[in-house]
Amino acid sequence: MGIKSALPKYELYCYAAVLGLALTWAASWIIEASDENVGRKVFKSSVKPGWSYFGRKMDVADFEWVMWFTTFRNHILFALSGHVIFAKICSMISPKDRGMMYMVYGLFAILISMGWSFITLILAHCIMLYSVALVKRKWICFVAGLCSLATIKMEPYGSWQAGFVTGSFELQDILFYGGCGFSIMRCMSFALENCEKKDGNYTFVELLKYNFYLPFFYFGPVMTFDQFRFQANNPNLTRKDREVWDITMKALVHLGAILMVDVFFHFLYILTIPADMKLVKQLSDCSLAGLAYSNLVYDWVKAAVMFGVINTVARLDHLDPPQPPKCITMLYVFAETHFDRGINDWLCKYVYDYIGKDHNGIFRELVATICTFIVTTLWLGPCELVYIWSFFNCFGLNFELWVAKLCSLPPFSTIEGLLSEAMSRRIRSVFNALNFWQIILYNILALNSLDFAKLVAKRLVVKGFPLSTLAVLFVTYCGVQLVKERERQQALQEEQEAVEKPKIE
Repeated sequence: MGIKSALPKYELYCYAAVLGLALTWAASWIIEASDENVGRKVFKSSVKPGWSYFGRKMDVADFEWVMWFTTFRNHILFALSGHVIFAKICSMISPKDRGMMYMVYGLFAILISMGWSFITLILAHCIMLYSVALVKRKWICFVAGLCSLATIKMEPYGSWQAGFVTGSFELQDILFYGGCGFSIMRCMSFALENCEKKDGNYTFVELLKYNFYLPFFYFGPVMTFDQFRFQANNPNLTRKDREVWDITMKALVHLGAILMVDVFFHFLYILTIPADMKLVKQLSDCSLAGLAYSNLVYDWVKAAVMFGVINTVARLDHLDPPQPPKCITMLYVFAETHFDRGINDWLCKYVYDYIGKDHNGIFRELVATICTFIVTTLWLGPCELVYIWSFFNCFGLNFELWVAKLCSLPPFSTIEGLLSEAMSRRIRSVFNALNFWQIILYNILALNSLDFAKLVAKRLVVKGFPLSTLAVLFVTYCGVQLVKERERQQALQEEQEAVEKPKIE
């Protein structure tokens, strides 16, 4: 049944009420648990003084968030503000050469922050992969790129290379691994795109312009070489109607998200509580489910803010970068589950879609997903937790296809054909709710710990069955229906715009 199947409005209102009450209850419990247990020994290392005038302490368990918006905040603002000003001047003086100017500014900023030895190391990777790109054999480029990535992500090679970077400051490790990892992914994109070029080769300078664009250098996202080259060399710098307004509004939304997270961290210790397994075991089943869900929502917000800030700068430079990830609340299929859309686009183009083709063949899809998650495992850094995470997410992606294939066959397809569109949507949403919790359980492995993930799964699937399990699934079902309604409205709007566009032209 199509996405445009509608449900009665009163039914949707009931779903919204149930979901709103459930989320309010979960938030009130986390606030209560945070207040009552702030003095626990486990909390002392990750709950630090915050808003003294309100008497609130702050959850600082996430080192990345604290780093970005305390220690690293001034560095980010200074470097990106300088880039925006420099880029604007270059765009006004010589639009055709702005890619080269971006590279010069990026090299200068990286030199100041990390030193000559780091730039030399990055250039060594670039030269090696550029040399391989001249061979114009995709499999050789891919093998060379993965070997280069392994030298950063696997020990003792990573520590050995890090030893070449002189100096010592708090952010050096973060910048080193981020800069090296994303550089190698960009070099692989360059090499693979060079294999597609029929006449001659792209120049080494074009690789440098692509790699040393400062907003993307340390933290991504990865924009594939073909897209970056086209956009950075486009001399037409005119903007669409209301584009500046749209950029401004999105920047304000990201600022609001930062303030919202800061407020939450003073009242909801969602990152510290899962670390205290004694406390977690005392929670009710539904509270545990709410805590697991909150952790994934927070991780999405963190990724959305980080990439959103960078994307704002890139859009000011007349680029169209990969968008922030889709919110976990809006997901009920594994195919759309990712927290870095740039890496996801890279993997889809060069691995998943390249091998999987139309993604209809079960065996080809299995091979495509296995290869994709092998590369993903190397990108994340091979370890036991990443192996488990990769296995379950690879299984989930294939399981979706198996179920879809099964349901497309009689008698299931015959039965669905006899149902109304609304009833078909309700039945599908039940399965989507089950899928949603698979996504939650498989991904909290990477965000918290294996023990916490095992406890949540055990309480919801085994000990909590049937009451807690059905209660959580019903709330999730309500959420899925609201997401489907939003998608239905968007589909109708896009269809209307497509009909009206020819009339305007």
